[in-house]
Amino acid sequence: MFRWLVFRRPRNLITMPVIYSMIFPLLMVDLCITLYQAICFPVYKIAKVKRADYIVLDRHHLAYLNIIDKFHCTYCAYAVGMVAYITEIIARTEQYFCPIKHARKVLGSHARYKYFLDYGDAADFEKRLEAFRVALAQQPPDAKTKDEP
Repeated sequence: MFRWLVFRRPRNLITMPVIYSMIFPLLMVDLCITLYQAICFPVYKIAKVKRADYIVLDRHHLAYLNIIDKFHCTYCAYAVGMVAYITEIIARTEQYFCPIKHARKVLGSHARYKYFLDYGDAADFEKRLEAFRVALAQQPPDAKTKDEP
C-alpha cells in the first residue's frame, strides 16, 4: 500500500499533511455549531437539524476501494457533510432573523434562499417575517424546504 502511494501518487503523499490538518478546525466547528444549535434553536423555536442526514459515512463499505481510498472517502464525506450541516443550521438562522434576498445575485446560496423575500420588498415585512419563523417552528427536523412561506 505504501509503495502504491509513494510511486503512483506521490503528490497525494506530499500534500496529505496539509489536507488532513484541516480535521482540527472541522472538529472545532462541528463542536461549536452543534452547541450553537442545541442552545439557540430551542430558544427561538427552530426545528433542529439532524446531523446524520448530512454527515453520511458509508463509502468504507465499498469492497473495490483500498484502505487508503476508504480513509480518503471517509474524510471527505465527513468534511462535505459537515459543511452541508453547517449551511442548513445557518440557513435556518438566517430564515429566522433576516429572510431577505441580497440586492445582487449570490452564488452558492442555500436551498432556503429562493423562498426569501425580495430585496427592498417592504410590504407587510413584519407579518411575512413572522410567517417564516412559524414555519421554522412547525417544520419537522427532516423536512425539505419546499413548503417554506
